[in-house]
Amino acid sequence: MHRLDLKIRLHCGAEIAIGPGKADLLDAIRQTGSISAAARSLGMSYRRAWLLVETMNRCFKEPLVSTLAGGRHGGGTRLTAMGEQVLRRYRELCARALAAVQDGLDELGGLLAEPPPPGQ
Repeated sequence: MHRLDLKIRLHCGAEIAIGPGKADLLDAIRQTGSISAAARSLGMSYRRAWLLVETMNRCFKEPLVSTLAGGRHGGGTRLTAMGEQVLRRYRELCARALAAVQDGLDELGGLLAEPPPPGQ
């Protein structure tokens, strides 16, 4: 089987404002309500996830992620309205880009040899 990996990254100066990994992190934060749980689910350290969140929050006009301090009822993390909008628009852009190159992929893919069986 052949497949195409199309990775779109939006840069803000020298930093990557959002890309596939940061979008996955935003999805995981939305699902878990926690940066640490999101990091664990993606196999990354809490520190790495926090640094990625800081970069995203800095690169957009408004923060994408909001944190609540701990306390008697615990803390938490959520996507802001801007975070939800950026994630949705990023995923839509990726889907449109993949659809746009699909015809060319079908033509180019027809020129590929059959992949070797697994384990070879």
